[in-house]
This record gives sequence, structure tokens and C-alpha cells, in this order.
Amino acid sequence: MRLSQLILEFKIQSRLRDFIKCLLLIGLPFNVFMGWQQASAQEQTRKPNKHYHSNGAAVGQAKNRAKPNIVFILSDDQSVNSLASLGNTQIISPNINALAKQGVTFSHAYNMGGWNGAVCLASRAMFNTGRSLWQAKALEKPQNKATRIKTTWANQMKARGYQTYMTGKWHVHIKAEAVFDHVKHVRAGMPQDAWDFPTMVNHFSDLAKGKYDSYADFMPVGYNRPLSANDDSWSPTDIRFGGYYEGGTHWSEVVRDDAIEFIKQASQKETPFFMYIAFNAPHDPRQAPQAYQDWYAVEQIKVPESFLPKYPYQEQIGNGPSLRDSALAPFPRTEFAVQTHIKEYYASISHMDKQIGDILAALNAAKVMDNTYLIFTSDHGLAVGEHGLFGKQNLYEHSVRAPFIITGPDLDQGVVNDSDIYIQDAMATALDLAGGKKPEHVFFNSVLPLARGQQTESNYPQIYGGYIDLQRMIKQDGYKLIVYPKAQVVRLYHLASDPQELKDLAQQPDYQQKTKDLFKSLMALQAELKDPLDLSNIYQAL
Repeated sequence: MRLSQLILEFKIQSRLRDFIKCLLLIGLPFNVFMGWQQASAQEQTRKPNKHYHSNGAAVGQAKNRAKPNIVFILSDDQSVNSLASLGNTQIISPNINALAKQGVTFSHAYNMGGWNGAVCLASRAMFNTGRSLWQAKALEKPQNKATRIKTTWANQMKARGYQTYMTGKWHVHIKAEAVFDHVKHVRAGMPQDAWDFPTMVNHFSDLAKGKYDSYADFMPVGYNRPLSANDDSWSPTDIRFGGYYEGGTHWSEVVRDDAIEFIKQASQKETPFFMYIAFNAPHDPRQAPQAYQDWYAVEQIKVPESFLPKYPYQEQIGNGPSLRDSALAPFPRTEFAVQTHIKEYYASISHMDKQIGDILAALNAAKVMDNTYLIFTSDHGLAVGEHGLFGKQNLYEHSVRAPFIITGPDLDQGVVNDSDIYIQDAMATALDLAGGKKPEHVFFNSVLPLARGQQTESNYPQIYGGYIDLQRMIKQDGYKLIVYPKAQVVRLYHLASDPQELKDLAQQPDYQQKTKDLFKSLMALQAELKDPLDLSNIYQAL
């Protein structure tokens, strides 16, 4: 991380108090900050920010060089809405902000969806196999295990001459040790909490039989909270709850330590390295030290513009109280509960951001950044009260879009590109950087031509989304169509004029033809992607 860029970010946002907190946390004396103010202003003069749309981008000057190192940093459950560089004025994340200033941010990076409630499982399967959603699901069959292992991202990098490394959350149905050269601290899908899945399934079954009056009668600690400002049933700093503190050290800090250890070793070798650094944060339980909690006051947290006490189709789309993520907050949703969860979400991101900063500092200290590309993204987005929803099991923008930032020696700085991409384009991008032809099985595409200004149109004229058999979507020509098969409901949004997806146009007479056209395009896209869900009866009823 370049300190002057960090300073500039906080000066622009007029949040010097928060910045000083950052300085104290990273152990930097305040007088160092004062000495850098003038240099920061000079740097802003030299490197103005740019915002390039898909119809025009800056052209970077590629250089002839040895194979570059590639560092892939993956967070968990992080929405694109959490990026300060794209307009979030409350989040404190100086290191992620610095990455945005040093490279290209793709503001419309999508995850295709998931085949069960653990959307991250499908997302990571796509990252690591290069297949699209339903093709990746088909590869999960036991008879396809050998093909799955052979064609993984890590093995593709090995074949291109890279030493490969992984630490953190894996959540892929292949042992990480089977595909990476070096592996440390492989984590499960989420830190353990009080939600025991078999027990909760039985409880909800008993609720349906009338044995309970309400789901609230059997919610475990950490869920259905906060009920009021006096609700102290769970705390994000209480290590008695385990979670991220299982093992004694916060998991985000373990990932940092592991990554730094490998950087020190790998930088001494001539072989290029590929690092897969996967944080569990900011996935719930959203635990972070008190210092980061203190950065945010609940009453000052902005309630999302799309906040609803209850989403009208929550049960038909699989987002009722029996969905673990959804049960984190009370039904109906309250503004106070949403503010509390967002506060804890932001604190988790800020804590992770500090660890990312330490990793960047290690890369700089190792003097490898002049030949290193870094990709930062997440496995999907997240709802924290938007539309009355909690979790990633929906197809609204806040939940299907994630951050996507790429930096590298020949890329322009401070560029925002609004071309539609998929987050899993990260794999194809890494293979492109590593050299050689893209394997035929890889569905996704390298973002390098877009990032370098050599290409202006998206590789995807349509963006697809699917969640089990309960939701489908297509984004095309500035519109998004969402279909709820169980509810027999179709929703239409014009994203260009309604980015928060507040106004459903599907029932308006002027948009009947647009709805039908998009639905037809969705069914064609389903066939192309081998989606098994038949929507023809809903289409015929339009």
C-alpha cells in the first residue's frame, strides 16, 4: 500500500479522525502523517482519477517481461456496495481504496448464482474449474472427480510454470492439498456458530406441525437479533462464541501471517508464484476486535434506500426464517437491527482491510510488485437489509455483484470500468497473464483486454443468474428481469434509471413487450448454459 494514496483517500472524504485511528492501529506515528501531506497533494496532481465506461477506456502500455507473479485475494460475502471508491462514504478501508487507486475497478462484476443455500460453494467451484454454474454442478459428480482435479485453476497454473499457494477458506469439493504446491490453514465454509443444521431442520419441521408458536422459540444465540438496543445476547468481540477466534487468533490475521510467510520464501526464488489468499471475512459471524467496532456508531449507519420490513415473496424464493442467513435478524426487519448488522459488517471489512494492507506491505518489501498482478474480489455480494433480505440467496444487484479490482505494472491507475463481467473471469485472467491458450473447458474470459483498453465491449451481452429452482434472472440492454417460478412472479427493473431496483415495471402496460422479450432471451440463455429449470409455463402465461 502506498501511504500517500491512503492519506489522500481520507483527505478527500474529510475523515481525518478516522484516518488517525488507522495510523494508530498500524503503529504509524502521527508526525509521519503530517510529513506526508504535501507529497500526497503533489501525487494527486500527477495521477488524477479516471472513470472509463465500456464504450471507451484508457490504453495501458504492455511491457515485455518475465512471467508475472499473480496474487488473488478473495473475500467472502462482500457486496460491491461496500467499496468507498464506488461511493460508500461510511466504510473505512484504506488498503482496498489504495488498490482501487492503483488499478482498474470493474464496477459490474457478477456471480452467476448457486445450486444450494451455500452460494459460495458454487461460486468457488466456478472460480476453480472455470465452468459456468450448471456445468460446474455437473462436475461435482463423483465420476468426474479426476477431471475436476486435473483442470483446476491451480493445476493450470502449475502447467504454466508457477509455484502455487493457498491459505484460508477453500469450500471446494477437492482437497486443496491435491492441487496446490503449498497449503496452510484450510478453512471451512464459515466459522462455527450456534446454528446446528440437523437440529434446526428438526425445529422447523416441528414448527410446521404446530409444536412451536414461532421460529423465535428456538433461535440459537447470534440469531434473531438485536430485538432492541438492550439486546446483549451476542457480541462481535466476545471470544467465548468461538467463530473467528477458534484456535486463539482471529482467522483474518492467520491468513495474513500465512501469506506473508510465503511471500518471504517465494520472493527468493526465480519461479513465478500464484497465491490464492482467501479470507472468510466478512462472512458472519461478523467478529472483529473492539478497536474496529469503535470506528462505527450504530445510530450513524445509513439504512439502505431499498430497506423493507418484509420482502413480499420471501418464502417463495427461499428467504424465510428457515434460511440460516435470513434468520440473523428479526422478522419483520427493523431499521435498528439492520444498522447493527451493517456496523458489524463494516467492522469486519475494516479488520480484513488491515490484514490486506500488511500483505501488500510484504509484497512491497519483497520488491516484487514491479512484476506482480493482483486481483481482489469476493465470491458474491450480500444483502444486509436491502429489500428486507439478509444473505446472498437472491438476485438483486447488492447480492450478485462483488468488488473486482485488478492492479498490475502495465495497467492504468484509478480507472473504473462499467463493462459487465463475471467475478470468475479472475481465473481466465490469471491464465492469460501466465501465457498459453485458454483451455476449451473454461467458460469465463480474461478481463485484460478491457483493463488495457484494447477492448470496449463486454464479453457478455447478457448476464445470467440462478438460485436453485426458485429464482432466475437475466440482465440485458440496461434492464433486469427476475423470475420467481414458485410464486409465478416476474419482476422487471430498468437499472440505468433505477440502480437500487425500487420500481418494478413488469406489470406496466408500456413494458409488457420488453418483459416478454427478456423472458425469451432468458430461456435461450438457460439452454446455452444447460440450466435444467423449465420456465415455459410462466412465459406462456405472460
